[in-house]
Amino acid sequence: MPTEWRYGSKTVKSGVLKLPVQGPVRALRGGLPGDGQGDRVHHGGPDKAVCVYSHDHGGYWESRWGKPCEYGAFGENFSIAGFVETDVHIGDIFRIGTAVFQVTQPRMPCYKLGMRHNRPKLPDEVLKSGYTGWYFRVLEEGEVRTGDRIERIEKRNRNPTVAEAAEIDAFRRRDRDALRRLLDADGLSADWKAALSERLARLEEESGHE
Repeated sequence: MPTEWRYGSKTVKSGVLKLPVQGPVRALRGGLPGDGQGDRVHHGGPDKAVCVYSHDHGGYWESRWGKPCEYGAFGENFSIAGFVETDVHIGDIFRIGTAVFQVTQPRMPCYKLGMRHNRPKLPDEVLKSGYTGWYFRVLEEGEVRTGDRIERIEKRNRNPTVAEAAEIDAFRRRDRDALRRLLDADGLSADWKAALSERLARLEEESGHE
């Protein structure tokens, strides 16, 4: 559940601090029981029911931090291994335990991740590294346990990878062709579709006045 943090002169509520869970967890379309977000506008909802981070990146962060990168260090619900942003596509479908999930968008870090580690520039470091993590929607509810096998049952090769999607959103914001390709990705979250469509419309309007 969200906890309160002191950040400068403000008190901030955030769910970025995650602790290991023993026993099975039921993955529901609305999220995981006991999980919660401090900012329900930008976090949570069916398209962001589960936050995923690959612990394959642990060594990279440990070398930068000079300390262990613990499971849950990035506020994720699922710490996984064997899959990373460069080979996971928007729309890919995975089975974990008895639940089925679909990749909807990258996890774009906000200042609260920097607050969690007392590293204000960490969100920028995450974006530049490409190690953002991603979100799942729940297609079929079910139980997930620590150590469950992660099986990709559908791969959407025609869609951008999570790494490409994050790069387009963060660093190629005026690339209309890239925006169109991302918007064409089946499985993309509704929030991203709306925001990217609005951005593309503005760019198209600007180009019409050139």
